[in-house]
Amino acid sequence: MIDIRKLKELVRLMVENELSELDLRDQEETVTIKRGHADQPVVHYAPQPMAHTPQPASGGAGTGTSAPPPDTSGDGLIAIESPMVGTFYSAPTPDSDPFIVAGSSLSPGSTVCLVEAMKVFNEIKAEIGGTVERVLVNNGDSVEFGQKLFLVKPA
Repeated sequence: MIDIRKLKELVRLMVENELSELDLRDQEETVTIKRGHADQPVVHYAPQPMAHTPQPASGGAGTGTSAPPPDTSGDGLIAIESPMVGTFYSAPTPDSDPFIVAGSSLSPGSTVCLVEAMKVFNEIKAEIGGTVERVLVNNGDSVEFGQKLFLVKPA
């Protein structure tokens, strides 16, 4: 887990240097920080697999290209999982419509929800295209790292 002091320092440096995106990777973790609307930072954090586990080839830093997550549902559906511990929000504001609902069409890179962690709202984006078959959590629910949020039928 990344040290919160390091994360705050990265955000501070990013704002001071007017950067819109920062992508850092090492053997243990990946951190991507993007400045969203109203300069709200959006942080994507992912620990890297164990060193002895083969890693798929990457499409390059910040390209967003990667293999879709494995089919774990047994019926051809692919899960979109929470990349962090936090609070799940289905819409950008309490009065807004949800980003997606069952039956919604997705394309890779579509925002599917927000997960709030340490007062930072993180946009969670789809890595695959398809149709949302099921929403597995409710607005305001606490979610864990790796918890399934949505089941998607790939396009």
